[in-house]
Amino acid sequence: MSNASLPLPSSDHAASLREALLGADFTADGLLELLGAPAYTALARSETVPALRATRGDGALAALVRLFLLQESVPRARVADVLPVDALLESGWLAEDEKSAERDGALRATVDVRPYGGPSGEDWFIVSDLGCAVGGAGGIGKHEEGVVLGVGGASTTLAGITVRMPVASALDLGTGSGIQALHAAQHATRVTATDLNPRALRFTRLTLALSGAPDADLREGSLYGPVADETYDLIVSNPPFVISPGARLTYRDGGMGGDDLCRSLVQEAGEYLNEGGYAHFLANWQHVDGEEWQDRLRSWVPRDCDAWIVQREVQDITQYAELWLRDAGDHRTDPAQYASRYDAWLDEFEARGTRAVGFGWITLRKSGAAEPSVTVEEWPHPVEQPLGDTVREFFERQDYLRTHDDAALLAGHFKLADEVVQEQVGLPGAEDPEHVVLRQNRGMRRATKVDTVGAGFAGVCDGSLSAGRILDAIAQLVGEDPVLLRDRTPAQIRLLVQQGFLLPVGE
Repeated sequence: MSNASLPLPSSDHAASLREALLGADFTADGLLELLGAPAYTALARSETVPALRATRGDGALAALVRLFLLQESVPRARVADVLPVDALLESGWLAEDEKSAERDGALRATVDVRPYGGPSGEDWFIVSDLGCAVGGAGGIGKHEEGVVLGVGGASTTLAGITVRMPVASALDLGTGSGIQALHAAQHATRVTATDLNPRALRFTRLTLALSGAPDADLREGSLYGPVADETYDLIVSNPPFVISPGARLTYRDGGMGGDDLCRSLVQEAGEYLNEGGYAHFLANWQHVDGEEWQDRLRSWVPRDCDAWIVQREVQDITQYAELWLRDAGDHRTDPAQYASRYDAWLDEFEARGTRAVGFGWITLRKSGAAEPSVTVEEWPHPVEQPLGDTVREFFERQDYLRTHDDAALLAGHFKLADEVVQEQVGLPGAEDPEHVVLRQNRGMRRATKVDTVGAGFAGVCDGSLSAGRILDAIAQLVGEDPVLLRDRTPAQIRLLVQQGFLLPVGE
C-alpha cells in the first residue's frame, strides 16, 4: 500500500501524546543532546546509521526516536513505558507490526512525527507521511502522487521571512503539513489553511493538535478558490512552484504552464489583502530569451502593492531538470525512462524559450500608494534568519523615501544601523583607498560601495545633526563647495537608507 493511500490517525489523544513526548524530552533540543551534532545533522542528509547507533540504549527517548523518526519497529513493552499505547492504537497513531518476531509483539508509527523548535522556544511537532520528512528516514526520492512532506529548507525559509505581528486573520495557501499555519496561529486570531490535497489538510490538523495550537479553518481547493470574497492581513504560501512538464507530484508540481501558477498567486494577491497587509511567497520563475527577468517579475506585482523580490539562486535548465528528476527518484529508474523524462523537461523549456530558472522570495504589502515601490534584486549571499523584522523595516523605509524629496532628505536626521563595519580596499601603502565598502553583519548582510564622502557621512550619523548640516561640515573639511555637495549626495543617502545602512530618526 502506498503512503498516499494509508489511513491517517485522528487527532484524538493528541494532547496525551504531546504530554508523553515532552515528558521524554522528545524535542529539538533533546534530540541534539541524545544524538550528538554529527548524527543529528546526518539525518538532514537522509543518513540514518549514526542515529541508529546513538539509539541502541534502552531509554525512553531512544525508543521514540526509533519509532517516529527512524520508522523502526519497537517492542511493545518499551513503547508502553513512555506512551499510552492502547489509546494511540485506537486513534491510529500507532499500529501493530505484523511482521515482528517479538514474542509480545512490536509497534510501528503510522506517521512521521518530528520535533520542531518554534521561534520563541516552543516545542512543536510536524506530522507528515512516513519517509517524507525532508531529511527523514526515507529521504528524498520515494515520493508519489498525494504524499505530504514534512519540513524542509523552503518551509523554514518562508517562515523566517514572514513579518510577525498581531493580526486578525492569516491565510496559508497550500498548507502541506501545516508549518506555516502553525507559525501564524501564534499571532493571528483566525487562521485559514487551504490545500488541493485533502490529505494535507488532515496532516495540518494533526500538526496543530500535536503542537498544542488552536485548530485552523481548513478548506480544500486550488489557489484562492476556497476563499473567494474574503480578505486577510497576512497571506503566506510555499506553493507547488516547480516548473515541470505536467503535474506528477501534487506537493511540488503546479500543473500550470511554465511559471503561471506563481504568477497567478502573486498577481491576484492584492484582491485578498487588507490595507497594510503582507503576502509572502516562495517562487520559481523563468528566465526567457529576449526578456529581462526583473521586468517579468515586475509585471506580476498588483497595482496597489509595494513589492520586494529577491532572487536567491539561478539554475540553467539542465541543472534544474536534474534536481527535480532526482527529487522524484527518477535517477533510480530504468535509464531509458529517465532519459525520456529528461527529454520531456528540456522540450518544455525549449518550447517556452526558457534558458534558466530563478528561485527566491516575493513579498507584497498592500499600501494603496499612487506610486508603489517595487524592488527586484539578486542577492545569493548568506543572510541571517529570521528576517521578518528586516522585511517589515524595509517597507517602512520605502514609505519614508516615497514621502521625502531631496530637500526633506537633507533636513532629516539619520543614524548608522547596528553592526555596520567599514572596509577600505586598495593597494598596500597607498595614501587613499580605491573604494570604501560598508558591510552589515545582521539581517541581509549587505555590502555596498561608497565614496569617501558617503563613508564619512555614514560614520558620523548618530541622529543629532541633520543630513544637510553634516554635509556642510564635510564640505568644509575637504574643501568642496557645500552647494554642490548637497546637490550630489542625496542619491547616495537614499540608497543607504533603502538598503538599511542608515535609519531615519525623529520621524
